[in-house]
Amino acid sequence: MGAATDIEARMRGYYAQRAATYERVYFKPERQADLRALEASLPPLFAGRRVLEVACGTGWWTLHGARDAQAWLATDINPETMALARSKPLPACVQFETVDAYSFEPLAGRSFDGAFAGCWWSHVPLARLAPWLQLLHERLEPGARVVMLDNSFVQASNLPITRRDVEGNTYQQRRLDDGSVHEVLKNFPTREAAFAALGARARDPQWTACGHYWVLSYDLC
Repeated sequence: MGAATDIEARMRGYYAQRAATYERVYFKPERQADLRALEASLPPLFAGRRVLEVACGTGWWTLHGARDAQAWLATDINPETMALARSKPLPACVQFETVDAYSFEPLAGRSFDGAFAGCWWSHVPLARLAPWLQLLHERLEPGARVVMLDNSFVQASNLPITRRDVEGNTYQQRRLDDGSVHEVLKNFPTREAAFAALGARARDPQWTACGHYWVLSYDLC
């Protein structure tokens, strides 16, 4: 767990430091068509549901996904990113809570019939992915809708992969405005690998590949 803990700490620090400039990635011209389509597709998936959002970050996806939800709990570990999310004109159903996505400890005794994570899957070490999904599923009721959204690797749009570790995780080197350089865990799963990680409760998983993003959705039995 030592290496995994170190990765988590470095990732947390990187996103806290990047919070003010994080949303620049959503203004890349080549991604606009995909983004508009994804933003429009999210609200119907969660209409009338009580949703747990994992790693909400600056709330870009919260704004769209929560539009028709009954209740939406946006969680993150970084106060820097959540402060930006709270400043957005969000639907009235949205509430925030500081939650570590690897434990969900503050949520003990609470359950949800929906879950969403935007651009989080790619930052979970491969060895932790299936256990993490099982932990998430334990917070969800039978019939819950789960939607994961993340980046596809597009050579002309994404930073190059600079390293692959012994477990198959891939990494990028990212430079922030202050000149600091950070090694960031960023995995790009295939449809088959994603389905294999879901576990026995996932029913009828659907994979949608857009040009710059992918969407994985399924219900729980």
